[in-house]
Amino acid sequence: MRIPRLYEPDVHQPGQQFHLNDNAFQHAVKALRMQNGQSLELINGRDNGYYAATLLEVSKKQALIEVHSFHPLDNESPLRVHLGQSLSRGERMDYAIQKATELGVATITPLFSERCEVKLNAERQDKRQQHWQQVVISACEQCLRPLIPPVQSPQNLADWCASVEAELKLVLHHRTPARLSSLAKPASVALLIGPEGGLSEAEIELAEQHGFIAMALGPRVLRTETAPVAALSILQHLWGDA
Repeated sequence: MRIPRLYEPDVHQPGQQFHLNDNAFQHAVKALRMQNGQSLELINGRDNGYYAATLLEVSKKQALIEVHSFHPLDNESPLRVHLGQSLSRGERMDYAIQKATELGVATITPLFSERCEVKLNAERQDKRQQHWQQVVISACEQCLRPLIPPVQSPQNLADWCASVEAELKLVLHHRTPARLSSLAKPASVALLIGPEGGLSEAEIELAEQHGFIAMALGPRVLRTETAPVAALSILQHLWGDA
């Protein structure tokens, strides 16, 4: 069985002994039923690598571990992609964020757009942001990615288009004949994905006014949670590490 890899923000050097955080404890002890003497790999989301550790004392409520060594691992994509993902309901948003993380996205910003059906007050925004960040963490644990991409606070689409910085900015929609293969290789990309009802003409025009290039992935209309998966796969194949 593969050694479980868990997110533990407090790990930072070999020789440490401490109790796992609640999420790591639930995963290791409650879900995987790990026992004394078994091995773990820990990531802190900041260091390019993982820490090898061993469970020392496992009880019903906590687990003491000892950190042995640090192992460098740099599997970040050379292409830095900032995903602006219009909000969608429930599992669709989770899916888009999870798969974008697996495909090497650098930053994710949830966006309120004209046809977005999701309404969040300030309290719910904070809770959803925390939830989405945990989706990212779980995806990083699964795909062996040591760095944790940040999920930024939800923004209005117009504000994000005006402020995001990237060498190449792309707005995806199916009504343009342009294709990604026609573009020169960039070092960074801002990728704008519309909601379930698509971006309005006014939003596409606004994005273009801020330097975004309209681009299509093919003649078919993709769902909002499918578009980032397809786009990131193509971007990584063309200019990244896929």
